Amino acid sequence: MTLRVLVTNDDGIAAPGLAELARAAVDRGLDVVVAAPREEASGSSAAMTAVEEDGQVVVHHQSLPDLPGVPAFAVGGSPGFITLIALHGAFGPAPGLVLAGINRGANAGRAVLHSGTVGAAFTAAANGCRALAVSLDVLSAADATAGSGGAAVAAAALVRDADRHWATAARVALDLLPRLTAAPVESVLNVNVPDLPPDRLRGVRRGALSAFGQVQMTVAEAGHGFVRTSLEEPGQAVQPGSDLALLAEGYASVTAIRAVTEVTDVDL
Repeated sequence: MTLRVLVTNDDGIAAPGLAELARAAVDRGLDVVVAAPREEASGSSAAMTAVEEDGQVVVHHQSLPDLPGVPAFAVGGSPGFITLIALHGAFGPAPGLVLAGINRGANAGRAVLHSGTVGAAFTAAANGCRALAVSLDVLSAADATAGSGGAAVAAAALVRDADRHWATAARVALDLLPRLTAAPVESVLNVNVPDLPPDRLRGVRRGALSAFGQVQMTVAEAGHGFVRTSLEEPGQAVQPGSDLALLAEGYASVTAIRAVTEVTDVDL
């Protein structure tokens, strides 16, 4: 039986990385359904939020470029919510695998907690479905927002999304499926890929979670009735062997993570 796969993201239904990931999954012979937020939902973590009209969650059929026959839905909800309702049959047969991404900007370090892309994968894993989150390292610190979930800090000229190497990230993600299907179901593979053509990618390595994200939010100003935030580069040095270090060296990084794990070494 062909494996049923949900492809989702937090950048929205029109994001180029979503279409590229779905296309790569179709090319591998997988049974693909796409369901993603109708609008940007970055930084939503595993939130269960949705837009309702007359008591019904807003869902619209969507056509994806160059993917005829692949059912796609624009949903008025967060990535975690979309994943959960997909697992309950909202978009046809429940998926046996969730692919989240390709995120615009790396999701690295402990900042993955806040990512909507990773949140979708966490939601799948918490409900008995294997999942992988994949991100392309395309943003500079100046491009990031408080909701971007992490961004590359190396200075780079801005280029159009169409010129990014989404296919490199998609290939890395799909090549990791045998590792994912062999892992415990509660595990999530978090994959970050440099924005490089395949022949310049140095390889794929297991990366430890950095102690911080690529950017950190800080309070820039607080006054009567308002707070203004900003993002800045972390002051700490990147740890060798971490996901951020591997990205900087031209490697794709893969990290096995779990969202909710009982702590047994606390005296209660």
